[in-house]
Amino acid sequence: MWNDLAPIGRDARSKGYRRYAWTPADTECRAWFREQAERRGLTYEVDRNGNQWAWLGDPRQGDAVVTGSHLDSVPDGGAFDGPLGVVSSFAAVDELRARQAQFTRPLAIVNFGDEEGARFGLACVGSRLTAGQLTVEAAHRLADADGRTLPQAMERAGHDPEAIGPDPERLARIGAFVELHVEQGRALDLSGDRIGIASAIWPHGRWRFDFRGEANHAGTTRLVDRRDPMLPYAETVLAARREAQLAGAVATFGKIAVEPNGVNAIPSLVRGWLDSRAADQSALDTVVTGVEKAARDHAERHGVDLDVVRESFTPVIEFGHALRDELTGILGPDIPVLGTGAGHDAGILSERIPTAMLFVRNPTGVSHSPAEFAAEDDCLAGVRALADVLEDLACR
Repeated sequence: MWNDLAPIGRDARSKGYRRYAWTPADTECRAWFREQAERRGLTYEVDRNGNQWAWLGDPRQGDAVVTGSHLDSVPDGGAFDGPLGVVSSFAAVDELRARQAQFTRPLAIVNFGDEEGARFGLACVGSRLTAGQLTVEAAHRLADADGRTLPQAMERAGHDPEAIGPDPERLARIGAFVELHVEQGRALDLSGDRIGIASAIWPHGRWRFDFRGEANHAGTTRLVDRRDPMLPYAETVLAARREAQLAGAVATFGKIAVEPNGVNAIPSLVRGWLDSRAADQSALDTVVTGVEKAARDHAERHGVDLDVVRESFTPVIEFGHALRDELTGILGPDIPVLGTGAGHDAGILSERIPTAMLFVRNPTGVSHSPAEFAAEDDCLAGVRALADVLEDLACR
């Protein structure tokens, strides 16, 4: 399975993945998912929001156990973030069948659409729509860098955008969701453990900073006459690093858009996106407030206007202790429990259904990069752990 999936959406030069939602690469990934489902005799379906499901048993029975993750990527992302969870889910079903497990609850594997938000700027679109955390009106306003809206992209890929929206009936049929994911950090590598359980997802969000100045000639405009928005933007990037260090948090300006974007032109607009995350809400608020204050001070000093827009926000998500404790009982009391600064579909669904996460060791701690890695033995340990969990939940 891993070898079949690996070439899809991989850039020949960067060696990273560009599997953006509702693009040809995404369509290929979706075809791969359907093929894996049908090869195993699982019932395949696509829900109203474009999420893919592979069912073992009757979903109408209710109290289903669901596992899975996502197949899309960030720009030039790694191979493991998302796909490891989907591949491991199919492998876990194979393992349970080899054990001749007798299922008493329906079991499903899901591929949630547009988890990374690389194309339309909002993460976890598929699960947010399903859980009612993203309105239809807001989803219809999402657009990519080329101006193509989410409905247009969905329609072009063969999905009806008029069908999207909350899906409470589907969620009501799910008794538990367990997502396996490569760890996006080095906690397991440092502790020497192959597998871990998630305790919570840090609060996190994305803020857009629009610095508006005045376009002019780069060679003839005196420095004192300039209203250059690049200068306060650059100083704000440095301020974000300082504020994060002081608060024990993280803050990143990883995306920028410049107009008119010419080598010999002073910009009229510099638009930067801040991603910030912290272990608690107070620390996150301190960072974002500090960054915005610094940005406004620098913008004023350079005669530049500034607008700050919060584009997305997810509060701290504490995974339910009952299901988490159940996983600990299955996998052993010594299994490490750790928090994460990365968002996941499991976090979105946790408000509506019991959810839990398993992490597989990442020896480098690198993620969202072609260098992302997990050793085969650790991946197989993850499959066995997931199979043990699913067997206990769905076969008792």
